[in-house]
Amino acid sequence: AMAATGQNLSVVVHRAGDLRLENRPIPEPGPNEVLLRMHSVGICGSDVHYWQHGRIGDFVVKDPMVLGHEAAGTVVKVGPGVSHLKPGDRVAIEPGVPREMDEFCKSGRYNLSPTIFFCATPPDDGNLCRYYKHSASYCYKLPDNVTFEEGALIEPLSVGIHACKKAGVTLGSKVFVSGSGPIGLVNVIVAKMMGAAAVVITDLSATRLQKAKEVGADFTIQVKNETPQEVASKVESLLGCMPEITVECTGLQACIQAGIYATRSGGTLVLVGLGPEMVTVPLVNAAVREVDIRGIFRYCNTWPVAIALLASKRINIRPLVTHRFPLEKALEAFETTKKGEGVKIMLKCDPTDHNP
Repeated sequence: AMAATGQNLSVVVHRAGDLRLENRPIPEPGPNEVLLRMHSVGICGSDVHYWQHGRIGDFVVKDPMVLGHEAAGTVVKVGPGVSHLKPGDRVAIEPGVPREMDEFCKSGRYNLSPTIFFCATPPDDGNLCRYYKHSASYCYKLPDNVTFEEGALIEPLSVGIHACKKAGVTLGSKVFVSGSGPIGLVNVIVAKMMGAAAVVITDLSATRLQKAKEVGADFTIQVKNETPQEVASKVESLLGCMPEITVECTGLQACIQAGIYATRSGGTLVLVGLGPEMVTVPLVNAAVREVDIRGIFRYCNTWPVAIALLASKRINIRPLVTHRFPLEKALEAFETTKKGEGVKIMLKCDPTDHNP
């Protein structure tokens, strides 16, 4: 049936403001690749940003590009040399695949490789389509008790794992998470799982803060028009002390400033959210108080960890999914995401199976 129809419906951004549903050929898996029938793909803020603006920083949409990088599906065909996967296997996809064994790969930090392939980052196509081929080594088999949607959520979850590891979250940590979008929420989930004693989270939206409470945040602060210093003092009064760790997930200048003011002397601020290239921050305040400021870029070596946590039911990320759309209604799903409705919006790519 697959070959007969030859239909590979795909969500493609052509340029800023121009998003289309189109049919593309079904790809053939090459050596060490697998062909997947996609099942569930989450929409990320970056997907919306490429659609709205046609670029993120130096990554510019010059040719039509398939969106999507939070994904899970089923193996339908394996290329030569693939031994650990077979047709019928359910897998989660790690979207970043190094193209060469450079010094970053050798040291285990392959996410920093400058030539890495990454789904839906120009010029690389993503996987928001019916059929997609990917490097077999970056497809991870899902146990029977982990759903496709959980498999797709491993991508944002990985950002939380990577950030909390870099931040050094441990038993008894007091943590401040700035921003309650999907990435703020996964940081709450992971920080609590790693032993954080108390997590406080900020956002403009009351509904998002309610979701943060649902996934384990101890305290929430709805920010109105407070100064960064006022936000920092609210964080301190709720926690009863300044947090050792702040995870900044918005990229907004005022929030980065609040993050510096809020973090305890000798603590760590991890910058996860990306905003403008240049921001004005109280750097001397951080320097004289020995606050470490760390950047993170995506994640590495997180899929096996995430799958183990999901399979053992140590964490629950299912509440993140608030909306589901069939692939045919992708444009409507993107509009819904753009409006900021819901938390994580899932597209269901397999017309025969819309289960989670």
